[in-house]
Amino acid sequence: MSNRYRCAIVGVSGGRARGHAEAFAHMPRGELTAVSTRTAENLRRFADQWDVPHAYTDYTEMFREQDLDLVLVNTPPDVRLEVLEAADLNGVGSVIVEKPLALQGEDWQALTQFAEQSRLKVAINHQLHYQPRRLALQKLVRRGGIGTIRRLDASARMNMAYQGTHVLQAVHAFQPSPPVAVSTSLLRGATGLEPNPRMHLAPDECEAEIRFADGSTARFRCGTNAPADNPEDTRISHHKQVAVTGETGSVQWTMTRWETRQGDRHHHGTHDYHEEDIMGQANMCEAMFDWLEDDTAVHALNLDAALRDFRLMLAMYMSGLSGRPESLEVPPMPDLLTEMRSRLT
Repeated sequence: MSNRYRCAIVGVSGGRARGHAEAFAHMPRGELTAVSTRTAENLRRFADQWDVPHAYTDYTEMFREQDLDLVLVNTPPDVRLEVLEAADLNGVGSVIVEKPLALQGEDWQALTQFAEQSRLKVAINHQLHYQPRRLALQKLVRRGGIGTIRRLDASARMNMAYQGTHVLQAVHAFQPSPPVAVSTSLLRGATGLEPNPRMHLAPDECEAEIRFADGSTARFRCGTNAPADNPEDTRISHHKQVAVTGETGSVQWTMTRWETRQGDRHHHGTHDYHEEDIMGQANMCEAMFDWLEDDTAVHALNLDAALRDFRLMLAMYMSGLSGRPESLEVPPMPDLLTEMRSRLT
């Protein structure tokens, strides 16, 4: 008989929390037992809607009182670390944190130190990785279905903090070779760097080329300079894509369609993003339950992998400011947000 895991959500005022709650219908091993958010009215409404027995306005109190195996965190990125520290201190088994993981180099250093000292199992909420269609395409490429990878093209029309981290993670999902350097050809616009309630701070546009250890490269575009997958769809969040070209074929995934070419075989189709996404959320949590049961079953979206992608994002910013390629071995520049706000305005 499989374990039944006690789960909670921190931050229930936005749409992502509703997606988490809906996904529990597809988790054989997970049950939503507690929720926490600062606004009492939102907390009461969410707990009633999803029949959650325990509700708190203080997540630390929830961590202390509930024996939690998994916590899903939907806070702004500037408080991620304090939530992780509280979860670690109060015996939470694992945490899945909403993207972006953080915003600049000081965050990267603090989270790297946390990862080295903590035994808390942490993953980042890049649920697209676990959507059924994405999983199938990733497995096809990783098993050599299109031969040796030569080139990737990945993009999102929202800025780096909103959607770019999804795309960076997608690049890693298809490409196992580690990135070694990045050259940014476009870093423009400071509107997205202005403080806002969600604190998703990033330049408006970015374009870069990533070089990997195996010699392959990836073109990365993020912001309003990125292509629209479906020009008739005006929802800016619905335009993300990744295409992978290998020696013997190619694959492409977007929010609404997919395509594979293997020699003379060509397959393509469409998918319903909402249905894919709910299953992606559920699969992501089930993968965490696997990790809780077996320390060797490390979650694909684990904190170490996320810190590598975060480091790549910082290198893109640094390259855009310096006008030269940046190695991932170079320490992150301090106070990058302030520097970009000054230089890109």
